[in-house]
Amino acid sequence: MAIGKLFIGRKVRDLRLANQATQSQFAERIGISTSYLNQIENNQRPVSASVLLALAEKFQMDIADLSTGEVDRLLSALSEALSDPLFDAYSPSLQELKLITQNAPGIAHALILCHQAYRRNSEQLASLDTTIGRSTEMTERTPYEEVRDFFHFVDNYIHELDVTAERLSAELSIGDGGAHAALSSYLEERHGVRIVRPSVNDDAVRRFDPENRLLTINPYLPASTRDFQLALQIAQLHAGPQIDAIANGAGFRTAEALDICRIGLQNYFAGALILPYQVFLRTARDLRHDIELLAARFGASLEQVCHRLSTLQRPGQKGVPMFFARIDRAGNITKRHSAAKLQFARFGAACPLWNVHQAFETPGRIIRQLAETPDGARYLCLATQINKGAAGFRAAHPSFALSLGCEISYADQFVYADDLDLTNRSAFDPIGISCRICERPNCASRAVPPFRRKLTIDHNVREATPYRLV
Repeated sequence: MAIGKLFIGRKVRDLRLANQATQSQFAERIGISTSYLNQIENNQRPVSASVLLALAEKFQMDIADLSTGEVDRLLSALSEALSDPLFDAYSPSLQELKLITQNAPGIAHALILCHQAYRRNSEQLASLDTTIGRSTEMTERTPYEEVRDFFHFVDNYIHELDVTAERLSAELSIGDGGAHAALSSYLEERHGVRIVRPSVNDDAVRRFDPENRLLTINPYLPASTRDFQLALQIAQLHAGPQIDAIANGAGFRTAEALDICRIGLQNYFAGALILPYQVFLRTARDLRHDIELLAARFGASLEQVCHRLSTLQRPGQKGVPMFFARIDRAGNITKRHSAAKLQFARFGAACPLWNVHQAFETPGRIIRQLAETPDGARYLCLATQINKGAAGFRAAHPSFALSLGCEISYADQFVYADDLDLTNRSAFDPIGISCRICERPNCASRAVPPFRRKLTIDHNVREATPYRLV
């Protein structure tokens, strides 16, 4: 596949500084002029194929790791923030936004944080009858959102934690099956933890008594969930200090965010332990990303498999860049990550034309969709409905829809694309990110007009919407 124009000035500059070289020294080693290197580092010119090869040969830069995913995520978040009517007087071009995200990502992150605080403050002012007298902390990002952004902007991949989990998985031979017995034995033999049955009225998913070293797991959970909870307990005991170091280094503003991040990192370790990176990546390729076969092969749930597929971003060993989301019946996105160009809206509901909403109508099936976003990018989208919770008549069984997909250039690596006509443009459904930032002019499913467009009303004509976008 041909390499498009790559503006990787910050990466080249960081590489030069890491090697303690001046611009003239670095330019001489890769065979270009100092002025050309200066233009590359300032993203005024893209790197050529010959420069890429020189960087790979002289400085071991892995060309496969030059993904634009980080810039795409930041560009999407910044574009959405600037679509707010607050910025009506300023309409930056795509090139301006790219210059900011590529050259000054810190400023972009700061602006996004300011916009989030502004939105929250506006929402609180709009409901003063219930919020008068509350702390001004209500105007800030919630700890949950702060942690979600942390995982989002590290590409949902924590290298040191992933490698630690993979080593332990190999030691326990988890990738070869039999995860439950291996996890249980490890807890008892290495950490002195006995697994006992809970009391009749204890409906907790997992409960650990650190003083008596007793662990109870709800016996009515699916086997994949029980194994995950065992792996999570191992994360606390085996990787606790490492998890604390990562969470403490993230610079969270509150103790609540720090604790929530610890939970997220424990979950990350658990997923990496039962679905070890290299074994899982190789199997996913062999099975052509058939998520049902992957779940059966590793004794995992569909959600665990889909989530893990979205984290395969190890430098030098990357999987297919995918997007993943979990959505409830009300349309709330409760999990989201994208290593692909497609980025999820940070505010508002997802596009109603997206096939993930149809998953609730066809439980047990995997729904396929060829979709195209307003920027012309095309995707293979998969969706399926799942139920969670323990067994029992009175147990809660929340229902969710999972969405997984990739850009169409990777579709041939998926079994789901075998009988689809990927060359027929008319086979692609037009979807957006969310109505508030979607520019499609005449969409019958539009809930609200886009913030940055003016409207015109013709009382004598009624089309798909009661207004037209100017």
